[in-house]
Parts: sequence; structure tokens; C-alpha cells
Amino acid sequence: MVGPRNPKSDRAGSTRRTAVGLILGAPLLGACASVQQSLSSFSNPFSGSQPATGPAQQPVAIGNGQVKVGLILPLSAAGNAGVAAQSMKNAAEMALAEFQNPNIQLLIKDDGGNPPGAQQGTQQALDEGAEIILGPLFALSVPAAAQLARARGISVIAFSTDSSVAGRGVYLLSFLPESDVYRIIEYAASTGKRSFAALLPDNAYGNVVEAAFKQAVSRRSGRVVAFEKYGVDRTTAVRNVANSLGQADALFLADDGDSVVSVADALTAAGAKLKNIQLLGTGLWDNPRVFANASLQGGLYAAPDPAGFRSFSNRYRAKYGGEPVRTATLAYDAVALVAALSRTQGGQRFSPEVLTNSSGFAGIDGLFRFRADGTNERGLAVMRVAAGGGQPVAGSPKSFGA
Repeated sequence: MVGPRNPKSDRAGSTRRTAVGLILGAPLLGACASVQQSLSSFSNPFSGSQPATGPAQQPVAIGNGQVKVGLILPLSAAGNAGVAAQSMKNAAEMALAEFQNPNIQLLIKDDGGNPPGAQQGTQQALDEGAEIILGPLFALSVPAAAQLARARGISVIAFSTDSSVAGRGVYLLSFLPESDVYRIIEYAASTGKRSFAALLPDNAYGNVVEAAFKQAVSRRSGRVVAFEKYGVDRTTAVRNVANSLGQADALFLADDGDSVVSVADALTAAGAKLKNIQLLGTGLWDNPRVFANASLQGGLYAAPDPAGFRSFSNRYRAKYGGEPVRTATLAYDAVALVAALSRTQGGQRFSPEVLTNSSGFAGIDGLFRFRADGTNERGLAVMRVAAGGGQPVAGSPKSFGA
């Protein structure tokens, strides 16, 4: 079902599961184009706040395999966080059911959405023999789990989008903002765009995107002709960028869908002719308000091909009778990956050397691979904003370059 992608030496007799197209030589994992957007609504990885917690859910063990896997989720967290955790738990169980005879047992622990809970749940899973930890979801909880796992030489695959909590042995299976930025700037440069303007929010997300944007432009020998960040008052930043657009080939806007619409409207009001410049964005643009905004029509953004999530959603609805949250596929993919590695690898199945296979893994939403520093690289599609939704312009790459 899932395993290392090695085009030079795919194993003979690989197991195939046609329902989701998983093949041993290319492990299918995935999430959705709006993972970052969904996270921002209940689990902003850069936020210092923690969700309220209800009564803790009791630990659950699912499956009868010999390889034990800890899954740490905020099941008792209030509001959307708890809803997301339950959907992720369902998706994890769904992965076990769809994988043919997995040799794993999931040890599901509720961390309540806070570091002490993550520490307790991780300790319990390790004491019960877990060979790898999946989760936590919240950035603030990842170090608490990682500290215990590292002490025993156990790898962690967390779901946070905050790359600052990654490290050797602590890998992030999520959609990082940096991946969106690199993909869209690379694509724009490949179409001849050399001069870039950017207008970004003055917050932690904007800081991450800023660093990636400047690095990506420099890597393609481009130039930044205008760069501004905005807070609550966007007036000065918008005016400065609007006045500089005549020197730019492309304008990069990176914020959530509602804010991007407001910024685009403000630019238009300031005299910017957005139809005369190529607009660029991130996966946060996968939003109905963006698609409905006339000023943003034709804009390009990086995101996974949505076909994978549609297929996953259909199977989820058939099994559970409801809609999955966008982050549910992260749990599905993590379980699918460890199930495959437990089948195809030996005693070092979850070691850094196995998890950082340079060929990566092929997922529902395209390729991804873990870097040695714990962050990931994803093969994303390029989508165009249209009235009916995002339309693919360039597909996900089939393999990682050298």
C-alpha cells in the first residue's frame, strides 16, 4: 500500500490497493489544498493560545498487529479542534481498514490539545511499546512529545504546520507555507516572470512566507521591486505597492482567503490595475471568496491537486456518513505510511534513514519527502483562480529533481 518510492529498485510482488491507487513503489499519502486554511481556524500553529479541554477520552487500541504505533490527538479539546481530532481518528481507522492486513496496532491517546496532555499520552504509548509516534496536532504540544520520544530513539511524525518544531527525528507531515511559496515562485519564474512585488501580513505566518519568498526569488535570479507588510491598517502598505506595480511582472499576496480579497479590493481602490499583472498566492487562496472575487480571477496559487481529497472524501462519507475535516487525510496518510514501512522494511523501519528517503513518497496529493531537518518538501500543483473554483494549470511533479 505505501512504502519508499524508489524508481530504480521497486520490489517485486508489491501489494496494490486499487481503491485508492496505493502501490508499494509509491506510497500514497495526502491532505488537501486547504490544510493551512483549516488549521488557521482552530489550530494556528503560530498561536500561543490553547483550546479549552473537556473530559479526557480513554485510550483506545485498534488493530492486532505486532508493530505498535502511538497516535496523539486533541480528542477532548473543545470546538473545532475536537471535531478535527475525531475526524482524524476516523481517518486513521479508515486507513487500517483499507490497508490489507496491516501488521500494526494503533495506540490512540487524547492529549487534550495541550503540552502536558501530549507528554502524558506519548509516555503511555512508549511504555506500551510504540515504535513511532504520530502527532500531536498543535505546535505547542510537539516538543513535549518529541522530548520523550528522542530519549528512546523513537521517531515522531507530527501534524503541525510550524516548521520551528521540526528537527532530526521529528518530522512534519503537513502542508508547510514554504512549500507553497517555492512552488509558485518557481512556476512564475519558469514562465518568464523576473520582477516581483509582495504584500504580506505582518504576523508570524507572514514572517515565514517572507523568508521563503525572498529566498525563492533570489534562487531564480529575480528581483523584488516592492515589498510591504501590513497590520490592521493596510493603507500605507497598499499604496506603496500599488505605486510600484508598473515595475513588476507579478504580485505575490499571501494571506487567508478573506484577507486576500480585502487586500485586492484595497489595491484596486488605490488605483492598481490587477488585470495587468500576474497575481500569485498560496494554498490559503483555496477559498470560495477568492474564487468569487473579480479582481483575483486568473491569479495563480500552489496547492495539492484537489482530486485526491475528493476521492478520500467520497470514501469517508460512505464509511462514516459525514464530511471529513481537511486535516483528516494527514492522519490517514501517516497510518498508511507506517503500515507500509512495517511491511516493507526491517528492524530500522522508522529510522531517520528510512523516513528521509530522497526519492520520497507519492501521496494522494502528490509527492512529498521528509528532509533531515524534519521539514518536508511537497510536489504541488499550480492552480488558477476561476469563478467555479481552482483550475489546474500545472500538475504535480512525478518525481523530485536532483
